Amino acid sequence: MIIKLVSCGQVRPDKRAITKMLEEVAGMDSGTAFEMMEILLDGDPIEIEVDGKSTSSVFRTLRKMEIEYEQD
Repeated sequence: MIIKLVSCGQVRPDKRAITKMLEEVAGMDSGTAFEMMEILLDGDPIEIEVDGKSTSSVFRTLRKMEIEYEQD
């Protein structure tokens, strides 16, 4: 499933936690996850692909981190 991450609403986003989350849910390596996190925090949307079996936990994690998303 493709999920479009639109923005992060946290006042002081935890860059390390967001990077770690991208590594875990999207299967990215640490360098790519860090770059994607920077793009997201700069205000540009990013798309990630997640396994269909774990989507509910991914959505829960995104809401907890105050990351707005759209499903494609």
